[in-house]
Amino acid sequence: MFLYNLFRFILEVVNIYSIALVIYALLSWFPGGYGSALGRFLTRICEPYLSIFRKLPLQFAGLDFSIIVALFGLQLLTRILNWLFMMILY
Repeated sequence: MFLYNLFRFILEVVNIYSIALVIYALLSWFPGGYGSALGRFLTRICEPYLSIFRKLPLQFAGLDFSIIVALFGLQLLTRILNWLFMMILY
């Protein structure tokens, strides 16, 4: 039971972080969005993870696709954790 609760907690944290990344990306549409209190908070929690992907050549025609790749990475992590949990459980 403990392992299941731990797994659910980790999945919830990953889901909340994914939502934070989407909100962080949407803040770029608003002037001064990153300067707001929410923007500064999201910058502190999202930039360390996004900096991994910003080193890759993911910018085309002035658009930065690193957030999309970061979200794919989180989804891949979720699937791997789900697979590991099923392997341990059964």
